Amino acid sequence: MFEIGVNLTSNQFDKDRAEVVSRAKSAGLSGMLITGTSLAESHQAQLLATQYPDFCWSTAGVHPHHASSWDREVEQALRELAQAPRVVAIGECGLDFNRNFSTPAEQETAFSAQLALAAELELPVFLHCRDAAPRFSQLLQPWLDRLPGAVVHCFTGSQQELEDYLSLGLSIGITGWVCDERRGLELREMLSLIPAERLLLETDAPYLLPRDMADKPKSRRNEPCFLPHIVAQVARWRELDEEPQMLAKITDENARRLFRL
Repeated sequence: MFEIGVNLTSNQFDKDRAEVVSRAKSAGLSGMLITGTSLAESHQAQLLATQYPDFCWSTAGVHPHHASSWDREVEQALRELAQAPRVVAIGECGLDFNRNFSTPAEQETAFSAQLALAAELELPVFLHCRDAAPRFSQLLQPWLDRLPGAVVHCFTGSQQELEDYLSLGLSIGITGWVCDERRGLELREMLSLIPAERLLLETDAPYLLPRDMADKPKSRRNEPCFLPHIVAQVARWRELDEEPQMLAKITDENARRLFRL
């Protein structure tokens, strides 16, 4: 099974990063994509990925929270980084109108520029959208025929948003949010709407620890080694006769196809 979204650069992993990767391998993961959310973290993600050849890859991008940092120098540095070994996607990029740590205008500028960069370099995009779906789709749609692929990472939106994204040909990333009996029930009901070939799975570690795990760590920190729990639960809730082992294989193949691994 393939983990498409781990924030391995987080300082929550500073004391045991190598052990986290080791536990992921022991849990049966076949690979991990390390998320870049700023220029500095994208550099760190790429360096980490090179330490684990044939197991880790990385993205390079500027998250909407950091969009205010976007300028020509950041763009050029990101362009160069995106061509480095083991970088396989542009992102995490998109829009987040929930918190607006950067202004909507700054977010739109950085998002559009990264879509253009992905098209230029012929790389797929690793996308973030929160409370901004109409504008997100409006900015993304003109680029889709020039992009080799795209995934909406950590999808938690409405059924209408899901249907819109699927109609655009996007892949959908599902996290342990779906295991939350308070916030994840709506998403749980939508799982069967996602075609098997468009489904990707992730932990978004160290965030979003699945709430329904029997043995949760005292630290409350999520890890990639918990991905098998998410796979098993998603397989059960999809009700499409997919056994966890089958779903793990399908989503692994989807990730390798999207990121051309």
